[in-house]
Amino acid sequence: MFKPILMGAALAVLVAGAAQAAPGAPAPALAWMIQPTEAGCRAELELEAKSGAVTPITLVSDGVTLSLRFARDGLPERAFLPLRIDQKPYSNLMLRTGEPAVGELVLSPETVTALRSGSTLQVAWLSDQPVGASLSGSDQALTDLLTCGAQAASVHKAKLAAETEARARAEAEARERAITEAKLAAVQAEAERERALQEAERQRELADAERQRLAYEEQRQRREEQAERERAYNDALRRYGYEERPLPAQPQPWRPAYGYRRY
Repeated sequence: MFKPILMGAALAVLVAGAAQAAPGAPAPALAWMIQPTEAGCRAELELEAKSGAVTPITLVSDGVTLSLRFARDGLPERAFLPLRIDQKPYSNLMLRTGEPAVGELVLSPETVTALRSGSTLQVAWLSDQPVGASLSGSDQALTDLLTCGAQAASVHKAKLAAETEARARAEAEARERAITEAKLAAVQAEAERERALQEAERQRELADAERQRLAYEEQRQRREEQAERERAYNDALRRYGYEERPLPAQPQPWRPAYGYRRY
């Protein structure tokens, strides 16, 4: 377990003990295999203990910063941990990543300079026993790692910028389409309302025309009936030897005078 030994005096004792227990045989040289990632580059390295146990680490760079990633159970959220380069400690901020058992040591410029020019790297807190490796070839390797990281990060940023621009353009086009569709819908709704008003007006005109036709037809029918009655009346007068005369007016329904009610 990665206990509070990482903090305070207990950590200092562990580091000092690791320095005294450093193996006397030359540490194995690091195998610098640099690989590009999506937003930078990394080098998978192995640190070896005196017993021969191997602990993997990863150096990661985006061209600006250099960090050391490692795995260990029980990591605190953050800590200030040393690397020993040529027996000299260089402390750096450690942050726990999104994975509980993975930490990232953000290397200071002083630490990077020491890694470039140093001969051996030793870490006392990375495993149950101190581990280390030779820094042979580290100067060129770190230069390559930073260069690769800068190039990969530049490509990644350009890709992100292009994606952001494409997304912004798509969103702008979607907004334009939405505005155009809304305007078209408003025009269509207005046209539909206008057609509805025109149809209502046409229906009113048809209804008025039908009422006028019915009124005219009723008047024409009354005139024909009146003319038929007059013809029948005059025919009767002629049969009995009387002269033709206008048909007496039809009696009107009785209405009370002065508004009095009929008893």
